[in-house]
Amino acid sequence: MWEDPVTGERKEPLLTIPIALGREFERLPDTLDGQRVCRIVLNSLEVSRYHALMTIEQDRLTIVDRGSSNGIIINGQKQTHSQIEPGDTIQIGNYQISIALPSNLQPVSTPASQSQIRFNAVTNRPDPRITPPPVVRVNSCLPPIFQQEQIEPQAIHATGLPVEEVEYAAIGGGLGSFIWVDLLRIGGVSTERVRVLGMEQQPYGRYQQLCLNAQIVPQERLRSPADACPDNIWGFPNYATLEAMKDIAKGKLRSGLGHLWQVFTEPTLAATYTPKSGDAIAAIDREAARISWRKMTRTAHVQAIRKTTDGRYAIVYTCQQPTDYACTIARYVQIATGYPALQFLPDLQAYRDRTQDFKTVVNAYEPHEHIYESLATYGGTVILRGTGIVAARILQKLYTLRRNYDRVEIRVIQLLRSAKTDGNKYGLAERKVEHNYEFQPFNWPKSTWGGQYKSILETATSEQRQHLLADWGGVTTMNRADWRKIITGGISKGWYQIFYGEVQQVVPKANQGGTITTIRESGVKGEIQLESDFIIDATAVDAPIMASPLLQDLVQQYQLPINHLGRLTVTSDFELAEMANQTGKIYASGAITLGNYYAPVDSFLGLQYAAFNTVQDLLSAQATELKPLVLSRSLAQWWRWINNRSPD
Repeated sequence: MWEDPVTGERKEPLLTIPIALGREFERLPDTLDGQRVCRIVLNSLEVSRYHALMTIEQDRLTIVDRGSSNGIIINGQKQTHSQIEPGDTIQIGNYQISIALPSNLQPVSTPASQSQIRFNAVTNRPDPRITPPPVVRVNSCLPPIFQQEQIEPQAIHATGLPVEEVEYAAIGGGLGSFIWVDLLRIGGVSTERVRVLGMEQQPYGRYQQLCLNAQIVPQERLRSPADACPDNIWGFPNYATLEAMKDIAKGKLRSGLGHLWQVFTEPTLAATYTPKSGDAIAAIDREAARISWRKMTRTAHVQAIRKTTDGRYAIVYTCQQPTDYACTIARYVQIATGYPALQFLPDLQAYRDRTQDFKTVVNAYEPHEHIYESLATYGGTVILRGTGIVAARILQKLYTLRRNYDRVEIRVIQLLRSAKTDGNKYGLAERKVEHNYEFQPFNWPKSTWGGQYKSILETATSEQRQHLLADWGGVTTMNRADWRKIITGGISKGWYQIFYGEVQQVVPKANQGGTITTIRESGVKGEIQLESDFIIDATAVDAPIMASPLLQDLVQQYQLPINHLGRLTVTSDFELAEMANQTGKIYASGAITLGNYYAPVDSFLGLQYAAFNTVQDLLSAQATELKPLVLSRSLAQWWRWINNRSPD
């Protein structure tokens, strides 16, 4: 069992001995002493081509180092030849692999497709009660005409459904759609030519809700650089400059100059600057009003996309009722639907399946304010799973509760599969680790946005990209002194504890409320039971695209290729090449494109980069009304932006 270092997805193959592990499939033996070998590929340059072999020696499971460059670490100790017990953790490169033998397996796991929390089609919010759709044609209830791969536009009009025709259509309605449409409007496209189809009234609707659920309130800072401004394609003045100007205007000279100092000296002499959530939301509101966002949007749950015979695309969607169909026909389409679902730990999903208890065990991105309200009143123990940016923020929230409500006792147990002692490595670079938290200012190294790493990834082969993304990715958090101080103080005072082990089962406490989590500690025989009042899963937000009925239908209908991370394969222009239809084009951006030519696709800057690339491609196709952003036009449009005037 291990987690993908890029996406956090859990892998649980059931394998037979012998097992070979390495970076290159072709270098791993396919047979050994006449037995078929299970070959496991780990996509990291820190993993040797043929790294290790697991066999049975004297009736004991054994792992042998095959002369690897970086060795094997078992339960924190470097080994070259060692026996393995159930619950042991093997670290190879940045992969941490837990081992369980058949006699020790417990029926706690849930299939990966079910260990997800989907978004409600009406509210667009996480809804744990939604069951996954079957892996079949998910849109069999569509009007019959939309079962075809290519449709006559006249035939669509003949159905009597409401139909509108535009040049540009953005599907999703979130930040990815907003940034793309903003660039189109700045490029001269009128509102009548653009349609945005999504479930949100504001482009940040789902994003803001996920932030609030994860305790990133308006005054808390996002994990984004100063110049990543969704409302401002020029990046100047950036968030730090604007915040500095506001503080100085209020007489807070030291605070204002401090923001500028951060930008000029980060991360060597000062902590990396990141903007406040509320400032980003307010800036997007301003730009949305400036470009007449509401005028272009339609509340729509998009069901399917079909090619038309005249080189365009028919987008069929429902409005208020599940059978209330309508259609938009467009020549250029952008898909930016965000995260298809939230990942949920299988053992916690199994608990909820058995108990239907959605209050005691929660995902960090679900609404769970009831937990903090209960703790403030009665106190209690929380088991926190995960060590990423959200886990750090929730730990800060729990610490604040302890400080503000000191009449009650609040305890935190951080439950991890194994200790994290070494950070990810790439070349000579290695991330710092402290108390299992791996520090990095942003979710990807900063040079992947526009520096050396970006160039390396663009010129790499598909196989090389797999290795690079695995080494650059991983679960990280910001190196904030206050977070580190909270953990150090919590350990010394005893209210914060760390346990390591593989979860065997999670069950409710009899007649008491709360849960009992049984774990098998790494390298220790026997089991430990951890009692808690609540469990918060802060391990991952991402999920494969097949969790989205729309994307699943698109992949099945047109046999679209999927990359090694289970995401859409796109060109360097973010185009779905297989969906080209004469002069028509479909683009994709955001989390659904992870694993291609660009790493930080789901960041503010990543969404802007995708928008710039797609618009540049549209300019080469001489798309309607779109004008190049040459120096004179750019300056004129920037001045309009500064003065909050419409781009028209």
